[in-house]
Amino acid sequence: MCEYERLCRLATDTAKAVLSPLGFQFALTTEPYEDGVLLMIDGPDAGFIIGDEGDRLDDLQYLINRLIQAEWETAPRVRVDCDRYRERAETKLLRRARSRAERVLQTGKPIMMERLNAYQRRLVHNAMAKIPGIVTQSEESESRFKRITISRAE
Repeated sequence: MCEYERLCRLATDTAKAVLSPLGFQFALTTEPYEDGVLLMIDGPDAGFIIGDEGDRLDDLQYLINRLIQAEWETAPRVRVDCDRYRERAETKLLRRARSRAERVLQTGKPIMMERLNAYQRRLVHNAMAKIPGIVTQSEESESRFKRITISRAE
């Protein structure tokens, strides 16, 4: 069994072990994602699995990755999504960031984004790096959630 197949099997088995005892109805699929696997959960209980603003989905992803790493220390990362929630949320986030960057270019005044987790900040920094005349900077903080300032490049 190749590394990818092993990761897919571990991801689906782990998700089943976590979600089944809770009584959720779901279907699982896997597909390649960056250097790991995307585990997609679909079903009538999607709203409960996603939680408020994806908080339960984040927790589930963290738990699944920790359980996999307990068995396979160097396992590639598993990204967990439910009903394409993350995909839609990332599209909205990048749309907001681009809109703010356009405003910065028009007004010259820096704009701060809302508090974002590390993954969201990486998405925004990478997207803004492609816009000529825009620079971004994350605030200095020990917090898991930080704000990004979008400014005009000097």
